[in-house]
Amino acid sequence: MSNETSPVNTRRRHALAGAVGTAIAAVAAPAASAKDTAKPAVNHAGAIITRDGVSLYYKDWGPRNGQPIVFSHGWPLSSDSWESQMIFLASQGYRCIAHDRRGHGRSSQPWDGNDMDHYADDLAQVLDALDVKNAVLVGFSTGGGEVARYIGRHGSKRVAKAVLVASVPPLMLKTPANPGGLPLSVFDGIRAGSLADRSQLYLDIAGGPFYGFNRPGAKVSQGLINAWWAQGMQGGHKNMYDCIKAFSETDFTEDLKKITVPTLIVHGDDDQIVPIDAAGRASAKLVKDSTLLVYPGAPHGLTDTHKDKLNADLLAFIKA
Repeated sequence: MSNETSPVNTRRRHALAGAVGTAIAAVAAPAASAKDTAKPAVNHAGAIITRDGVSLYYKDWGPRNGQPIVFSHGWPLSSDSWESQMIFLASQGYRCIAHDRRGHGRSSQPWDGNDMDHYADDLAQVLDALDVKNAVLVGFSTGGGEVARYIGRHGSKRVAKAVLVASVPPLMLKTPANPGGLPLSVFDGIRAGSLADRSQLYLDIAGGPFYGFNRPGAKVSQGLINAWWAQGMQGGHKNMYDCIKAFSETDFTEDLKKITVPTLIVHGDDDQIVPIDAAGRASAKLVKDSTLLVYPGAPHGLTDTHKDKLNADLLAFIKA
């Protein structure tokens, strides 16, 4: 009798097959549960299945009993863009949670629902599924809009504080009521670039205005450019395209007025992507209990270029 057909090896194969079947069932179960109970579900692969069947990848770092810090990322990035802040704050004893927005990173790429209301509702389901309480919500760029819209739609019962970093609120688009915004042609140009060659578009943005690498004397990091490009290309093409409208044309004015928790607003005064006057300074006037920190000479991507300063300011604000 060969080893392959021995009773011992046969039992081992059956046991292995049973273990694999159990694992597959465990991963599949949340999707069925979400459909049956209409509640967000958590599976064992670090993903949350929303009520409309979207799988949201998330990372959960640090001690589970630490105060939760929940991060919302920018376009077209993923939760990876927060790693500098998450590893620092998790090392300080905080529980750091970040998810990939629908259509971004490792999350599902639904054809529809790529708008701020869905983004905010997805964030709500992440907080509900993980039963997050007394959280500090931190949003960068588009993620700042997600945080504002979340509070506007779902309130602050799970929120202790909020942080808006280089964020898009109150409104990026230039309108008669918002003359300091950017003209629609800017965003039409991004959409056209995305359709023509989004890979090159992402390289151009990361290698130019995002990190201020187009400024004279700038110290260019090819690593940051590569990481930015890789995160963007991991997301869905249609989702990235739709998100341009979401972050540029959504008016967060009323959402900002509903924020009553202490709020830190951080913005660089050389932000070429989201100009400070129409964003950070305008938001500070609308959020009642807010503090504005202006980083002189900082670009849009200050979470990387000024990470040490930002980490220190975040820690001080959270502890205050």
